[in-house]
Amino acid sequence: MPRLRLHSFSISLDGFGTGEGLTQDAPFGHAGQRLHQWMFATAMGRRMFGQDGGTTGVDNELAETAWQGIGAEIMGRRKFHTGTGHIPEDWHGWWGPNPPFHTPVIVLTSHPREPLTMEGGTTFHFRDTPPAEALREAFELADGQDVRLGGGVSTVREFLDADLVDEFHIVVVPIVLGRGQRLWDGQEGLESRFDIRVVPGDDGVTHLVGTRRH
Repeated sequence: MPRLRLHSFSISLDGFGTGEGLTQDAPFGHAGQRLHQWMFATAMGRRMFGQDGGTTGVDNELAETAWQGIGAEIMGRRKFHTGTGHIPEDWHGWWGPNPPFHTPVIVLTSHPREPLTMEGGTTFHFRDTPPAEALREAFELADGQDVRLGGGVSTVREFLDADLVDEFHIVVVPIVLGRGQRLWDGQEGLESRFDIRVVPGDDGVTHLVGTRRH
């Protein structure tokens, strides 16, 4: 049965999934890229940027799973564009002409627009729908494969609140941000719904791997 999976979602020691002060020039605010340095060091992360080398241990193995068996993605508007209001018509995302998804992507926004087709099989569909309806459409687009939940923080919380997430991989990075958007707000008792494994990483990070109990 197809699943909704959250992968490689990085948070600080104090639970923030992004910093404060998000802008088009600083999509993670004052956090910069500090939450994601562990991924950039992996072979998978370097390959995404057309580079060779990188680590091949636990961090890389878990990062690789994010791209296995995925037929569609759901992301929040702020993963696609950090502004407010209508998304500019000439804005095509952060990833260049050939985004790494290579699948349909549903972007949740209160300002829908026409689909945006990119190179490599990625088409962004802009929807103003609740989580359950977005997931239903994503499963249809995924054609029997799993759906990846791409963030950001508020989008992940909405899907956790609706009990729609089947698996998660959250990476705790040893930094303290102090401010921003916190993942765990409102998630009391999450451990009662998921079997959670704690996996030490290779680069000082800790991986939390959860599978929803049935």
